Amino acid sequence: MPSIDREAVPATAVAAAPSALALLSGRPRLAALLAVAPLAVAAFFRDPERGPDRREVTPDVVVSPADGRVVHAGPGQDGVAPAGDWLQVSIFLSAFDVHVNRAPYGGRVTEVVRRPGRWLAAYRHESAHLNERSDLTVEREVDGQVRTVHFRQVVGLMARRVVTRVVAGDTVRTGERIGLMKFGSRMDVFVPTACEIAVARGQRVVAGETVLARWPSDRR
Repeated sequence: MPSIDREAVPATAVAAAPSALALLSGRPRLAALLAVAPLAVAAFFRDPERGPDRREVTPDVVVSPADGRVVHAGPGQDGVAPAGDWLQVSIFLSAFDVHVNRAPYGGRVTEVVRRPGRWLAAYRHESAHLNERSDLTVEREVDGQVRTVHFRQVVGLMARRVVTRVVAGDTVRTGERIGLMKFGSRMDVFVPTACEIAVARGQRVVAGETVLARWPSDRR
């Protein structure tokens, strides 16, 4: 059974209040019916174990930072990708997906920037640069060359808070938990053009396990 992230505590307590009030007012059937709400909220914060929790991931792959559906896989989009040449994979998370986020690539976190913004639907193109978000950059030296991966937590129409649990200077492993987003959101991953994207639009991906991109030395 998956564990539950600690962010569930306040949200579940609020969701349980109506059931508790119904029980105190002598309406046990209504209380039982309303008890579904806190159970559903707690399920949203589920945190299942994934492959990187048990083994190291090769430094030549970039894995999915989130469960969800790929809405873009290709060249970096104008107004979405950072300055420079990038390949981009964008993932939309529905309210039913696991929302604990993982580092798509291991290394030293060189930058974490929190940007305030709006709450547009996360599947919309403009949400990537207009919505509230956290931008993170990871660097890692492999065979004498520095590899850089940039990724972004973006809130959506329902999600109103980004939780980022790493700061600049931290070292993370590929697939390590780095935070979560609450109630439906989006994640963007940007890799150098030397990489090869390994997913397609519409594909379902699993955080920490699905390979999004590969460096040339890992191409099969």
